[in-house]
Amino acid sequence: MTNLGPSATVDARVPHDLPAQVRHLIDGRLLDSSDGATFEVLDPVTNEVYLHAAAGGGTEIELAVAAANRALDRPEWADLTARRRAGILTRMADEIEARGRRIAALETYDTGLPITQTAGQAARAAENFRFFADLIVGRHEEAYRVPGQQLNYVRRHPLGVAGLITPWNTPFMLESWKLAPALAAGCAVVLKPAEFTPLTASLWADIGDAAGLPPGVLNVVHGLGESAGEALVRHPAVPAISFTGESATGAHIFAAAAPELKALSMELGGKSPVVVFADADLPAALDAVVFGVFSLNGERCTAGSRVLVERAVYAEFCQRLAERAAAIRVGEPSDPETEVGALVHPEHLAKVLGYIEIGRSEGRLVAGGGRPEHLPEGNFVAPTVFVDVEPRARIFQEEIFGPVVAVSPFDDVDEALRLANDTRYGLAAYLWTRDLDRAHRIAGSLEAGMVWVNSHNVRDLRTPFGGIKASGVGREGGARSLDFYSEEQAIHVALGGTPAPVLGRPRHGIEGGGS
Repeated sequence: MTNLGPSATVDARVPHDLPAQVRHLIDGRLLDSSDGATFEVLDPVTNEVYLHAAAGGGTEIELAVAAANRALDRPEWADLTARRRAGILTRMADEIEARGRRIAALETYDTGLPITQTAGQAARAAENFRFFADLIVGRHEEAYRVPGQQLNYVRRHPLGVAGLITPWNTPFMLESWKLAPALAAGCAVVLKPAEFTPLTASLWADIGDAAGLPPGVLNVVHGLGESAGEALVRHPAVPAISFTGESATGAHIFAAAAPELKALSMELGGKSPVVVFADADLPAALDAVVFGVFSLNGERCTAGSRVLVERAVYAEFCQRLAERAAAIRVGEPSDPETEVGALVHPEHLAKVLGYIEIGRSEGRLVAGGGRPEHLPEGNFVAPTVFVDVEPRARIFQEEIFGPVVAVSPFDDVDEALRLANDTRYGLAAYLWTRDLDRAHRIAGSLEAGMVWVNSHNVRDLRTPFGGIKASGVGREGGARSLDFYSEEQAIHVALGGTPAPVLGRPRHGIEGGGS
């Protein structure tokens, strides 16, 4: 466990060649904002300003969208076969892997996430590009034949310029999650990264250039949501927006995009339940709960932050959970021994600590409850466990997005389902039981876009990712991602003539006039 006291050598954790400023990528060039505006980026460990990023707005979005539209018309992108586009995506994956350690170091410094976890996120980013490269090569178009009458086939083509707005919790990986399918589908993109964490987004310029991505196909505009993000959402030449972030922002984007009838894919907030029955493999369930809510500093949309435990094993489970939470190593993010690092920003720290104070009157605190004693500075929060929480409590209903978990008992299946579904969110749910018949029945009744049975959150890129209720609109993953970034056109070709019913044929004996 690292002690960041006054005598600590802070420079040892700073990545080498850290840029002084992050600039926009527009039409293959790195640019400052037209008015010279910048915003400050903070080091989560010290809350000191370490970087200034170009603050874009309507002007920069206009330039980026124009560049993307020009790129769509150039043969070096528009005329590529699926195989050649896949080749570029594969080379981008290679470039990501070659930079894996650098990506992890920058991501850890920028976000406060533990270095062991950002290394895994960098590997996942490369896998996202490889997956969609393989998918577009193997994908077939639909064709239907009506013998002797018609050949009907479905043509897919890129929908145009895709607007991508990404969050700060695992920024590089989530940028790749949107970039890979959009590029695979043949779109050009304008990416607006989260303002808290712009550092690794600056790497896309070199990655795309080294892989042979034509200028203008990938554009990055940094800035605040209310300026750059708003301009991107409202731009009439951007027909689709893919957004990952909190539900309130998603609702605003939904309204702002409505006048242009844009296609929307929005993965929003979550307050996911974990239902643990008495017959479950309790050590495995405990491992999954601890990992699911405390990894990535608890800053994850699919975190199982509402734990429902059958009363017969409730006391034992709560005791073990409290012991495990207290033993988690909180420390300097670049230390490989660290399991929970620093929250991303002092504003977010204040939000999480505010919920912990609320929780003191809503449940019984058995672990954590504030800042670790050995880390007096920075955005550090000890893994926190509240038990005996009433199901309507705020800490049981509202998304905290930090290392905080609320636990409550249940007595039977009906109560477990009622409590699990009693939330405005519906992103993920987790179910632990050895009774597979019961597991299948309950899984289908859980109001969530994704359900894991006897497992933590293990992603299969072929399956749909997304939620219901306040957790989102649409699905991403596998072919569904390509569908979102594509337009479908049905073409019907007559074979041997297909006579149409005749209307308005002249009737014999009544043509002409005269007396």
